[in-house]
Amino acid sequence: KVVFIKGPAGTSKTFCAIYCGLKLLQSKRVSTISYVRTIIESASRSLGALPGDEKLKMEPFLIPLMEKLEEFLPKSQRERLVKENHVKGIPVNYLRGTSLNAQYIICDEAQNFDRKEMTTAITRLGQFSKMIFIADPDQSDINGKSGFLPFFDLFNDEESHAQGIYCFSFTKNDIVRSGILRYICERLESVLKTPK
Repeated sequence: KVVFIKGPAGTSKTFCAIYCGLKLLQSKRVSTISYVRTIIESASRSLGALPGDEKLKMEPFLIPLMEKLEEFLPKSQRERLVKENHVKGIPVNYLRGTSLNAQYIICDEAQNFDRKEMTTAITRLGQFSKMIFIADPDQSDINGKSGFLPFFDLFNDEESHAQGIYCFSFTKNDIVRSGILRYICERLESVLKTPK
């Protein structure tokens, strides 16, 4: 019912999550894939306020979703799924008060969800839904305020497994994006983990 996945860049976390969501959608086990992101930018500087309505403001945060859909589906299918609201993006700030029933919910870049946002997201889980939290804790942009690892640790036990909640960790050995990325992650890890 709920899966927490952590791992470095390039381990196909988002790719696998979207693939599974499309399979569940195809088999009619869910009616919608909801892609949830926080509106934290992953840079030291902000672009500032984005123009347009909610949909336009959300577009930059949906790039990973749209990129993966392009890999899996022809353009006509992608457009139909989005038009018919079978695939949609939602900012985590708009989730409170909703019930997500019969949906496959992907909470991507969850290392940027603080504890309140993690709580808001996980407590939206309704009947017949599945929720996936995907994170690379080394790429958090919220200065140590991430709620992802505390939630990962909280639900990483046998009692949670019995309820259908699982935690999974990828390592740098699972990087498939490119050989050079594995090298880069190893070098970054040695620098980031060394006390100054």
